[in-house]
Amino acid sequence: MALSERQQDIYKYIQRFTADKGRPPTIREIGQAVKISSTSVVNYNLNILEKAGLLAREKEVSRGLRLTGQNGKNVSDPRFVQVPLLGRIVAGKPIEIPEAGTSAFEADHESVTLTRDLLGGADNENLYALHVKGDSMIDASIHDGDIVVMKHQETARNGDLVAAWIKDKQQTTLKRFFREKGLIKLVPANPSYKTIEVDPRNVSIQGKVVLVIRQLGAAA
Repeated sequence: MALSERQQDIYKYIQRFTADKGRPPTIREIGQAVKISSTSVVNYNLNILEKAGLLAREKEVSRGLRLTGQNGKNVSDPRFVQVPLLGRIVAGKPIEIPEAGTSAFEADHESVTLTRDLLGGADNENLYALHVKGDSMIDASIHDGDIVVMKHQETARNGDLVAAWIKDKQQTTLKRFFREKGLIKLVPANPSYKTIEVDPRNVSIQGKVVLVIRQLGAAA
């Protein structure tokens, strides 16, 4: 299970409050801290944290929250992995990168918390996550606003979903990779977009998609 940024903020606030006060916060205190006016939305996110094994709840009690795991810190829990969220990638037209030779992604110093079973044995030291912008991969169930977890690698097999850097245009894009007749084809999963064909010397693979995290709306 992946935690949204909001859920991570709630969890961190509960950690801080509990450490400072010696007791857990109320639902209203959590809402005020993370700027959620609806107690039902706070409850929704607490239920997600409970399902992830990070909280235990007594719903009939005002302060019926209890952190689980080692000292309430999921980063030390072997069941969980924190993957750096490095920025955005466009699943449409390639995005321009202002400086040649730099990373194709905007660093924003966030992270995504995942359970290890979601990663299927992937080496978490080589993983990073990106926000998806655009709709060219909707038929591959990758939508605008989703998060893709990438394994950093410089090679790809036909059919892999990859982040590809187009060198001469200093652009990157999320597409399905194919090598055919001496060309690299970067194929969208939306009939409204055209396949990008480039010389292999003009393409650098920056990672392969290993997981897609659906973003189901602000309440999540």
